Amino acid sequence: MTKEQKRQLVAELTDAFSGANAIVVCDYKGLTCQELEKVRQLAAENEAKVKVVKNKLAMLAFKNAEVEGLELKDTNLLVWGEDQIATCKVADKAATEFKGRFVIKSGALEKKAVDLATIEAMAKLPSRDELIGMLLNVWQAPIRNFTIGLDALRKKREEEA
Repeated sequence: MTKEQKRQLVAELTDAFSGANAIVVCDYKGLTCQELEKVRQLAAENEAKVKVVKNKLAMLAFKNAEVEGLELKDTNLLVWGEDQIATCKVADKAATEFKGRFVIKSGALEKKAVDLATIEAMAKLPSRDELIGMLLNVWQAPIRNFTIGLDALRKKREEEA
């Protein structure tokens, strides 16, 4: 890569990391190209991005985007996105599917470094759509119970008549 290409890549990554609420750093040693494509597809389905970047360029982008506390060593694959839960789920699902060859190292939520346990905990939370579904179910429960009660009352009155 030329210096100009490196500057452009750092600028693009700085933009991306500035808008990201979650960044997950993973080790991808041993993954085949097809498996890496599966990870990219999974990320695209969840509106997250995946990129393999040289550590020095990524560190410059982190510094420019004011992401604190992330250290990069060895080979790294970065997964980032606006939705914290979806981004963590992408990394966790890939780590589960490609056990031993895809490993979550660390990450950053809201531009502050977090450990592996935090990322795994975020991955286990229900998604936004699931939470909305749960809330709607709770809101509909009184109406549902009222209609069941009215129907039972109607049937009882019909039997008495």
